[in-house]
Amino acid sequence: MTATDAHLVAGPRLGDEVVDWLTNGTRDERFIDNIFGQMCNRLQRAGIPVKRASLHVQINHPQWLGARMLWSDGMQGADIARVDYDVRERSEYIGSPASEIHEGVDEIRENLARDPELGRRHAIYDEMRAQGLTDYVAWPMYHTLGKRHIVTFATDRRGGFDQAHIDALLRLVPVLALVSEIRVKNRLARTLLETYVGPHAGEMVLAGATRRGSGTTVRAAIMICDLRDFTRISDNWPRDDVIDLLNSYFDAMVEPITQHGGEILKFIGDGLLAIFPLTEPAACANLLHAVSGARKAMTELNARNGETGRAPLNYGIGVHVGDVMYGNIGSRTRLDFTVIGPAVNMASRMEALTKQVGRPVLLSRDFAELVEGPFALERVGEFPVRGFNDPIELFSFDG
Repeated sequence: MTATDAHLVAGPRLGDEVVDWLTNGTRDERFIDNIFGQMCNRLQRAGIPVKRASLHVQINHPQWLGARMLWSDGMQGADIARVDYDVRERSEYIGSPASEIHEGVDEIRENLARDPELGRRHAIYDEMRAQGLTDYVAWPMYHTLGKRHIVTFATDRRGGFDQAHIDALLRLVPVLALVSEIRVKNRLARTLLETYVGPHAGEMVLAGATRRGSGTTVRAAIMICDLRDFTRISDNWPRDDVIDLLNSYFDAMVEPITQHGGEILKFIGDGLLAIFPLTEPAACANLLHAVSGARKAMTELNARNGETGRAPLNYGIGVHVGDVMYGNIGSRTRLDFTVIGPAVNMASRMEALTKQVGRPVLLSRDFAELVEGPFALERVGEFPVRGFNDPIELFSFDG
């Protein structure tokens, strides 16, 4: 008799219906936190007395090391908390079950009902005892190439989990690993695209806009910003100081842009290209609010730099509006998702004119006519623009 035959004779084991659901019933669910919450509720209905469970995954996001999904009795889904890169230096991590698993331990089992002096000492165990939990187990959960994540379960059952409960949970872990890896990698792919090409462009790529030349025409307000004297700075400053300066400068510029609905499409050395699609009625006003926020952030950055003896940073911003081609451009094997068109070229020329005119922010008449709201725009005059036949009428904005 084969193992499969023996299983059929013996009948279904505790928790097999949950394993079957994870394997066959989660195909249409995108988010692992929802799956994890549903799984825990199904475990309860199957007779496995789970009262608390957590899933810890490393995602290597640019800002976060990973995420923790926490479920407790009565919840339909799981709460997600992001985990910072410096977590391993904190007391809540040092000596915790997560740290032991990451260091190579294959199982942690803690009898929470016994005298605390006889068990492991960590705040998480005291917290679970205060919740009336009696037993806790944690295991590594393996993704491709041995990458270790963590899953934990706890109960308030008198006497804790019995062996049948533990066996059922152990059978579940490899299936949960497969199901979670797909979702984590999908989320990682989306995160990487959002990080490197922006959220809107990332959605388009994920939706299938991957062929060279694919794209669409978008009417948008275009913003091009450039840092002044960067060549001199990069030639004379230590490399790490230059990188730190650039990152601080981009933080000051980018956060107000994204906060007000703009999308960063490209960093070009010390410059950036952003658009505010006119499908949003307040796009032009939002762009000016972003400029005001960036100006304030740059003032604060220069004040901090001044405390360390660094010279203040100056910048130029050119703003125009028009139709742009938004899509894939490049070679057969290396593409860039960006915008091109005369409107982009004009914004670039206007940014260059900020040096000549002596105003840090220049707006075209086409843009100024679309602005609604109490913004003080000052007419600067008409100026010839390289590559264009007609001069352009410019306005300045002091924010």
